[in-house]
Amino acid sequence: MLLVTSKILNREGKNKTSKQPRLVTLLSDYNPQEDWYLGKRSIKTPLKILNREGKNKTSKQQFVKFWFGTGGAGYCISRALALKMLPIASGGKFISICEKIRLPDDCTMGYIIEHRLQRPMTVIEEFHSHLEPMKFLHQDKFSQQVTFSYMQYAKDVVNRLNIESFDTSVDPTRFLSLHCLLFPYFTYCPK
Repeated sequence: MLLVTSKILNREGKNKTSKQPRLVTLLSDYNPQEDWYLGKRSIKTPLKILNREGKNKTSKQQFVKFWFGTGGAGYCISRALALKMLPIASGGKFISICEKIRLPDDCTMGYIIEHRLQRPMTVIEEFHSHLEPMKFLHQDKFSQQVTFSYMQYAKDVVNRLNIESFDTSVDPTRFLSLHCLLFPYFTYCPK
């Protein structure tokens, strides 16, 4: 989460100044009394899985399709939606669903929200996962983003922001360099 002071546009296209974390600013546009599932997709089509929870034992296999917000980018759910999830996912039931559908936690969250509760995910383009190429994010837009990511796939294959500042031996993820770009007044930031 980034603490950024900048002029940004709210959902209605009006300027507003923020001195709070970008995530808090983003969430202020959504009513917590309503059902919200905010996230970023990491795949081009909805996930299609075998319906392992179906009570219909016919010979024909049934499939379920749903979107999910990738955990690498982060996702948010409203309090109202979380309360609706309690009967389905509390008390160890979430892990049981993960095991039954044989998917990780972020996919299971999407399964519960989109399939079981029939609530769609709202895509937030300012969330960024290690599954998208970080080098294509433009430096002049960094202060408007909510999350960033990093991943090293092999010894010489790294997915990270394209930003200059600290040497990569000191800052292999580029997060320190990003921090100094956004908050240059810290004493450890190069002048």
